[in-house]
Amino acid sequence: MVAGERSMGRSVVDTMDGWFILKCLPFMLLILVSLFCDTSSQTGYTVELSRSNFDQVIGSNEVVFINFYANWCRFSQMLKPVIEDTAKAAREEFRQQGLVVVAALNCEAEDAIAKRYHISKYPTLKMFRNGKLAKREYRSQRSKDAFLSFLREQVKDNILQMQTKEDIQKVDETKRNVIAYFKSSNTNEYMVFKRVASALRDDCSFYVGIGDNFRSETVSGDNIMFRPPRTKDQDMLYMGSMVNFNLLHTWSQDKCIPLVREITFENGEELTEEGLPFLILFHRPEDVEIVKRFNGIISRELVGDKGSINFLTADGTKFSHPLHHLGKSVKDLPLIAIDSFRHMYLLPNIEDVDVPGKLKSFIQDLHSGKLHREFHHGPDKETPQATVQLTAGGQAQAQDKKRPTDPPESTFVKLKPSDNRYSFRDEL
Repeated sequence: MVAGERSMGRSVVDTMDGWFILKCLPFMLLILVSLFCDTSSQTGYTVELSRSNFDQVIGSNEVVFINFYANWCRFSQMLKPVIEDTAKAAREEFRQQGLVVVAALNCEAEDAIAKRYHISKYPTLKMFRNGKLAKREYRSQRSKDAFLSFLREQVKDNILQMQTKEDIQKVDETKRNVIAYFKSSNTNEYMVFKRVASALRDDCSFYVGIGDNFRSETVSGDNIMFRPPRTKDQDMLYMGSMVNFNLLHTWSQDKCIPLVREITFENGEELTEEGLPFLILFHRPEDVEIVKRFNGIISRELVGDKGSINFLTADGTKFSHPLHHLGKSVKDLPLIAIDSFRHMYLLPNIEDVDVPGKLKSFIQDLHSGKLHREFHHGPDKETPQATVQLTAGGQAQAQDKKRPTDPPESTFVKLKPSDNRYSFRDEL
């Protein structure tokens, strides 16, 4: 090859190399940026979650506040700048690494995660603490100040410190209490207890006595006990490992979250969102005896039904509207009813609360459809009876018995989330 041809060859190659570099440069830069910056995980100050970083983010931070959103939802669009402002302010206020993260998840792009946490309305605001989902989602005011106030409460130390043994008398007997004694707070045992107390702050009050003033309580080592409401001599001692977070959390959760809960106007929306019908005891607040009887029969016979119905008590003097729908008033208390979110069904005789199998049968009749069927068609019978009425011409005419009116409509369904604050997935 002559010199001119070699020069021309190099020129062509150089030109092709230059063209290749120019065409590929944007992609090369994108790869370099992706190596050094996780652009998919953060937009501004809000951490954008995906399947690639979700578990890592919630597992490595004490409090993660997540906005589950959908781009088509106008409420989500309205909330997005508020969340971003909150994330910016939170980063400035909570400077400790791993303490607070404000995040967001696009439920359309990350449908599997949305389904895992049963997201059916947008936006939904949930909090994770030490990798575990908090039982209650955020339902208060949607403003930066309200969000920050909420986050401040979540990072506060909720353990009440006892200074002397006499302070045990100050424990609030109306609440469910976990009481612990430690030789020192600079131990793994105490740090595990602190994490559990933080996780269950909405369900129990936590008390601790530390040091020499409580030496008599720690002779055999640190100990933790649960004290049920309105008791002083029924403490239940924790017998498991003091450094096993999951074990202590499970034990405490079992004690702190009762089988029978009280419904109030504050937690009503949350309870309806669990999607289970209600078995409710309406009672006067001073009638503690009927509450004990109700709790007793449920503990003895209905534990296996807790996955299909919620067991609740309600102050009948406050929830007078449901009583009115049942054709009852405060003077008729106590009463037991089922609310299926379509209709309400009244247990005919309150004294049946103590009869073995009666409440069980009442619940089974709900799930089988018998309660609804009998309200429309009268009691089930093997051979439906008919009344016989004579027509004007003397001819016998069979006539069905008069059917009762429809059962009262559900009142608690009105406590479900408002469509003035959420878009619902089922509307699509």
